[in-house]
Amino acid sequence: AVIFVGALLAATTGVVAASVIAMGLISLPIMLRYGYDKALASGVIAAAGTLAQIIPPSLVLIVLADVLGRSVGDMYKGAFLPGLLLTGLYVGWVLLNTLFRPHLAPALPPEARVLRGWALAQRVAVAMVPPLLLIFLVLGSIFIGWATPTEGGALGAVGALGLALVKRKLNHKMLVESLHSTAKITSFVIFILIGSSVFSLVFRGVNGDLWVEHLLLNLPGGPLGFLIVVNTLVFLLAFFLDFFEISFIILPLLAPVAEKLGIDLVWFGILMGVNMQTSFMHPPFGFALFYLRSVAPPAVRTSDIYWGAAPFVVIQVILVALIISFPALVTVGLDRSPVHSGEPAPVQFLAPQEDQEGAGTDAPPEDAADLFKQLAPKPSL
Repeated sequence: AVIFVGALLAATTGVVAASVIAMGLISLPIMLRYGYDKALASGVIAAAGTLAQIIPPSLVLIVLADVLGRSVGDMYKGAFLPGLLLTGLYVGWVLLNTLFRPHLAPALPPEARVLRGWALAQRVAVAMVPPLLLIFLVLGSIFIGWATPTEGGALGAVGALGLALVKRKLNHKMLVESLHSTAKITSFVIFILIGSSVFSLVFRGVNGDLWVEHLLLNLPGGPLGFLIVVNTLVFLLAFFLDFFEISFIILPLLAPVAEKLGIDLVWFGILMGVNMQTSFMHPPFGFALFYLRSVAPPAVRTSDIYWGAAPFVVIQVILVALIISFPALVTVGLDRSPVHSGEPAPVQFLAPQEDQEGAGTDAPPEDAADLFKQLAPKPSL
């Protein structure tokens, strides 16, 4: 249930912090009260919260689309099936734990099951319909073609305000806090973008991008070797860098190489998004772990949170391998050709055509003065 709620929150908010903190405050105390293992409960909440990074309308997908120069709508469509698959893998891991180690997640006692049958279904429907409507308002309008991603975000904001108004929770304090949080996050992103742009300018000024390009193009194994090395590099960098830094600094160096190797950049962006999802889950800078630590009760140790997240990091790595092995997981809804054909993308050079009458008669200009002399109109005979 926590994983499914995390998926719904991911499709509603698209922000990891909001999902992890909300479920940490609501679900974790209840799970601990009924005897759930601390590590398993913490890992489930942290992993379910990070679904917001890959399930549309993910903020990460918007950043990747901008960096790679691709459509946000295509990124959303490509990430839909991997997001569902990752949710299913999480549920499968929890199910295996309940079957083979039932003491880690015991069933609720009979006295806790106060709702049954139609009353339970009615309670679920009342709780599920508003977020589902909000999800359709954002994603449905984009997929159907009624709105652009920017307009879909605006519709989502209006829908969230409407839901808060209907539930009588919309007030001046809540509105000010929302605006302040939005302005703060936007400022963070802009300053990171400025810093990464300065770094990229200096790096390209010393031809560092050409060195990286030649290095990656000459890796053994072609596109597959490139993907293995790049995913290993990004996974290791995610131990110390946030996805913003990786997106703005590392990906601009990798994207041209991927395109020259014939790799579809939408597919490549989804693959990097799944890989960078691990940056929220493993120490020492796993932000989802710190978000959960800030709201977890004192009985839950930091080591419990770390060990609980470890299996879900392995599941994320398995999904990376599945996407590489089965590219159609991303391209099935995009009307794309195979992700990579094994051959570099063709490059066409167009040479300027010379005037046939004067071809070979004029020497190349020595300086700007000679150039202007050649461009001057000739007197008619």
